[in-house]
Amino acid sequence: MADIKPLPPINRVQLNKPKRAAPPRPAPKEAKAPERKKPAGDDLPAHWRAMGESAPPPVHLAPEQREFRAAMAGVKPLPPANLVEHSKRPPPPRPLQHLADEQAALHESLHGFIGLQDRLEGGDEPHYLRSGLAQNVLRDLRRGRWVIQNEIDLHGLNRDEARHQLATFLAACLHHGKRCVRVVHGKGHGSPQKTSILRQLVRGWLAQRQEVLAYCQAKPPDGGEGALVVLLRNQK
Repeated sequence: MADIKPLPPINRVQLNKPKRAAPPRPAPKEAKAPERKKPAGDDLPAHWRAMGESAPPPVHLAPEQREFRAAMAGVKPLPPANLVEHSKRPPPPRPLQHLADEQAALHESLHGFIGLQDRLEGGDEPHYLRSGLAQNVLRDLRRGRWVIQNEIDLHGLNRDEARHQLATFLAACLHHGKRCVRVVHGKGHGSPQKTSILRQLVRGWLAQRQEVLAYCQAKPPDGGEGALVVLLRNQK
């Protein structure tokens, strides 16, 4: 800047400094309305809220109850005329006639008249009658007056298995009120000397049982020599 000369005053131009513009004032803030908290259960579907607008559910209910009230809005209960009152399940029917027939048969067997034909009837087939009972009990059992209500087959069992199965079977029949049953012991064709050991054992076991009143050999259609028809006492 050593060789530079300043301009004469007449050639100078005075520039005025521009004034700084005042910063714009911020607009006055509008008062915001306080935010309303969404009540519990406000996230329901739109059609639920539309149905419940007429009668909104009470606020004190739980969210699940509010949802149920909103879902059931507009539902009307059935009139009393369309309601059905279910009665209690009736007890199972009792076979009164069957029980009466059995009682009549037993009474006639114990107190009926013993004729000559009854005294001559019988044979060499195995039979058993508890002491103190009339012969009519065994006669009716032989003639098939008692209906066979249950049966057990002891084929193929050894001595211990057969005795256990027979005792369990008789106890179950006594518990369920079965009076006349059939015990199949076989004819012993596969045993040594063609003699059924199980047949002899079953006869002795039945005679020792307190619930057995009588037994006899079954008729040919019911097993013949390979089975016994057993009469049990009444459970009561």
